[in-house]
Amino acid sequence: MSVFKAYDIRGTWPDGIDAALSHRTGRAYADFIGKGPIAVGRDMRTMAPEAQDAFMDGIRDGGLDVLDVGLCSTPQLYFAVGHLGAAGGVAVTASHNPAGYIGFKLCREEAIPISADTGILDIESMATDKDAPAPLARRGGLEQVETLADYTAHVLKWAGLEREIVLASDAANGMAAHTFPSILGGLDKVSHHGLYFELDGNFPNHEANPLKASNLVDLQRLVGDTGAALGAAFDGDADRCCFLDEKGRPLGNDVVTALVARDVLAGESGAAIVYDLRSSWALPQIIEECGGKPVRERVGHSFLKARMREHDAPFGGELSGHYYFRDNWYADNSEIILLAVMGLLSRSSKPFSEMADDVMRYPSTGEVNFRVEDKAGAIQKLQDAFPQGEADFLDGITLSFGGLDEPSWWWVNLRPSNTEPYLRMNLEAENRPLMEEKLAEVVSILGVEPLP
Repeated sequence: MSVFKAYDIRGTWPDGIDAALSHRTGRAYADFIGKGPIAVGRDMRTMAPEAQDAFMDGIRDGGLDVLDVGLCSTPQLYFAVGHLGAAGGVAVTASHNPAGYIGFKLCREEAIPISADTGILDIESMATDKDAPAPLARRGGLEQVETLADYTAHVLKWAGLEREIVLASDAANGMAAHTFPSILGGLDKVSHHGLYFELDGNFPNHEANPLKASNLVDLQRLVGDTGAALGAAFDGDADRCCFLDEKGRPLGNDVVTALVARDVLAGESGAAIVYDLRSSWALPQIIEECGGKPVRERVGHSFLKARMREHDAPFGGELSGHYYFRDNWYADNSEIILLAVMGLLSRSSKPFSEMADDVMRYPSTGEVNFRVEDKAGAIQKLQDAFPQGEADFLDGITLSFGGLDEPSWWWVNLRPSNTEPYLRMNLEAENRPLMEEKLAEVVSILGVEPLP
């Protein structure tokens, strides 16, 4: 299986990605971008320094100058690209994947992502060809650049706390342990209780994936023990954040998108808010109620960012925990969304749970994963089983049955994962008994049990 994926380059070290492939990919990236300088940073994984050095050598062999940002989160790398006026950027990271993985997230100027549709496959072709690009006579330069202080000042623009907030957070031994303490230093109204704020690419405490319930257990305990107003769980490269309310209940990221969208639209009526198609039908309903324009998009950061640019949208959210901000080069940032949520809580007399309940209008399954060999066949099987459903093929298949103004409505989306060998399903219905009934029906049609 190729390490060149839909949104990034990712694989195990050194059998999937090694120093030689890192160098060839950097050299191919240089030809693809065609101009410098290029900002390059890395996460805390044990092989990341070697992978970064090889990738930077490849870029320099392509004649382009490199700005070595060093140890940084993915949002910090995006910031560096925009702030330094770089022609492109590379985050050396494997995000939430286990310790044996490494990879590269690529972007152009202004942190515009490079995906399979916009260049990764071209870079793969060049990097893996037997006649891969050779070093140029003029080798690019290398300059080390420190960006954490400027990044911190940038993120703090979103701070607007009106009263003290007690926060519990879990850095999962990932890159939030590098950036978030600096941001906390600029907040005088946050009482913080942190877990696993020691950088460790072996992830000794739990996976750095906040979408898995088992990875939230320690944070749930901390929220209860400290009386925190909220819990925040970061992923490995700190571009995602998932939330717990003061009761330790995990909240769907579409719930958070709805709450922040309300606040954004209060100051920018009529603006577009972009969201992914797995989100609750309550989300576009709430956006419209607030005078905004809901814009539905397929799953994936490159698609949401492009749609936000098209609509000049100030904010967008994905069910996976990515949140995007126009004034952050349309890029995702876990710390900006956390400051936005804490700001909301500081201006409200309601607890987080009550605020969330107000926008959690319909019961849903959340994302359910299936390991299926014949993904296309499974999607076709679902479509054949429900010929009366209104079919939408924006991403996988979405089957809708009725609308919000009709009784017994429900919908289901089934899509192949772009990052893992799974089919992912989301289902929502007018009421819980109907949701549970349709979930059982869909699982029976697929003929495979959901993954734990």
